[in-house]
Amino acid sequence: MEGEAAYGFIVNVDAQGSGLLSDTEKPEMRRRLYEVTGAAFTQAGIRAPRLYQEDRGDGILSVLAPDVPPKRVVGEWLEYLYQNLRQLNRDLGKPLRLRVGLHIGPVTADAHGRSGRAVDLACRLGDCDTAKAILKAAVGSPLVVVASDRLYEDVVLAGGRWVDPDHYRRHEVELKEGRRAAWFMVPGLPRPPEPETLATPAPGTPPEQPASQGGGDSYVQNNHHHGSGQFIANSKVDTLHINQHGGDR
Repeated sequence: MEGEAAYGFIVNVDAQGSGLLSDTEKPEMRRRLYEVTGAAFTQAGIRAPRLYQEDRGDGILSVLAPDVPPKRVVGEWLEYLYQNLRQLNRDLGKPLRLRVGLHIGPVTADAHGRSGRAVDLACRLGDCDTAKAILKAAVGSPLVVVASDRLYEDVVLAGGRWVDPDHYRRHEVELKEGRRAAWFMVPGLPRPPEPETLATPAPGTPPEQPASQGGGDSYVQNNHHHGSGQFIANSKVDTLHINQHGGDR
């Protein structure tokens, strides 16, 4: 019913680099965008009325009905989208590259479309600087997926058909709503590449530590300790190597 929030799966798709296209190039980009995403939904068995879509110019906002199994989206739909993009891009001089933001939560419908904080978060995740930087670093890859922390914990982490949680990497991202955790995946790669924006932090800013093989935030640290004192770590440490010179032994 209009005006009442209903739980749904939100998928926001944006085209990377669309701002660099001319007015004569954009209609063809949009045609291809609808072609590959629409085919993926059909292949995954997700159709209207369980699929609602809004045009976003260089992207598409989709809201799926509560009875659509979430694993069908993070598994089958993403895999079909990836394969459709690979097929489409084989003969293109300018390949279509997409960023997909995924979240689950309450969505409100009215005569003008869909709204809610869950919708905002899905859009922000797909459009965040980290997503753009990871896709830029993933040379030759047509797709980066950004799952909210809640979606990763509730759906992705359990695994399933074409769902591998070890292929995701966690990053903290800065959004309008504040700092949030998000999980990034590049189909076809065992782990997404480290984005350049995070690999070279501003002077005086501690770099983000690489996640462990299991996808968390732990890491290996080497500490060369001169004299007596106290070692303090700000996050979980898997392995600590200390070489102590002088002082108490």
